[in-house]
Amino acid sequence: MKSPAVRRGAAAVLVLVVMAAGWAIVDRQRDGGASGPRIALSLSTLNNPFFVDVRDGAQAEADRLGARLTVTDAGSDPSRQANDLQNAIAQRVDAIVVNPVDSDAIVPSVKAANAANIPVVALDRGPSGGAVVTTVASDNVEGGRLAAQQLAELVGAGPVAVLEGKPGTSAARDRQAGFDEEIVKYPSITVVASQPADFDRTKALNVMSNLMQSNPDIRGVFAANDEMALGAIKALGSRAGNQVKIVGFDGTPDGLAAVEAGTQNADIAQQPRELGAVAVRLAVESLGSAPAGEPGTDGVDSGVHSVPVRVVTRGN
Repeated sequence: MKSPAVRRGAAAVLVLVVMAAGWAIVDRQRDGGASGPRIALSLSTLNNPFFVDVRDGAQAEADRLGARLTVTDAGSDPSRQANDLQNAIAQRVDAIVVNPVDSDAIVPSVKAANAANIPVVALDRGPSGGAVVTTVASDNVEGGRLAAQQLAELVGAGPVAVLEGKPGTSAARDRQAGFDEEIVKYPSITVVASQPADFDRTKALNVMSNLMQSNPDIRGVFAANDEMALGAIKALGSRAGNQVKIVGFDGTPDGLAAVEAGTQNADIAQQPRELGAVAVRLAVESLGSAPAGEPGTDGVDSGVHSVPVRVVTRGN
């Protein structure tokens, strides 16, 4: 059963499909011109330093290429993101870069862009359907594996907990899959709790506080992003980084500062500025070739353009 937000987003976007398909090609050819292509960047949230860096990298690359970039903040609301993309399609942008709030809820918007012959590049998280030129993302599965390795080495033996990302996002799913796949190779480590905290610092603080009450002997935590790691650090107080080892994910300035301070033991660092830059560059390059797939084709994707991750500790 689809959620009301998904149904509302689908209804709002699909009304554009028939009319968009009729006029989009002509208007894009007319408006692109010497003033540079118009790129719409829809981010799931800007209430997260990681995505602020993504935006800044995208803007710098757009400036370098002479493209006109419009950035919208969905505020973690699938319906709001659907409206933002509806407006972008109505304004006849040349290409769309989208970082989905929800991989399922975004599908009608991607299909509407397909119908309007507007290339779509997915950023950090892929849609569950529709045609995209590519998905620009860190190797989240490999990052999850690296996190498991680091946590196992830090803890040695004992119970650990996982703070999962936002359900319905490919990033949360892939990081969890990589972690789960790797952690079973360490039989002395037991995952006693694994709960979502939605990539949010405040939610992570509350979830971690509750987990410590029910599992007071936890010796390690994998947080699927730095915001959740920072929430866990606050919940753990003086135990963070000492009695309880913490591994985060993203490599945000706050996360790296926590590593340097010793309250976070390791970080699986992405390159958010590079993610934003690569997504804009590929969106502009896509205008010189046919967009991926035909309107209405599900799951068409030329593959993931991976940006490497690396392990950051206080020692390196």
